[in-house]
Amino acid sequence: MSDHLSKSEIGKDAIQATVEAAAHTVGQVASIITTAVQDVAAAIGGFASEVYEIRDASRKAAEEHGDQPGEDTSAE
Repeated sequence: MSDHLSKSEIGKDAIQATVEAAAHTVGQVASIITTAVQDVAAAIGGFASEVYEIRDASRKAAEEHGDQPGEDTSAE
């Protein structure tokens, strides 16, 4: 006696495999998007830190020269 699968069993297996593959793909895409969002947030945070450091260094340099930050002394 051989095992014989019915058309409905074959169809059920095909649908199950398709749903499993779709779920796996959705999981992969979600992981990629999550990582991308984290990377973008880290890059923007790093840029903001650099801007803050540049602004702070500029303010300190201006104070050392007796100027006010943003004050144009080139006409003197």
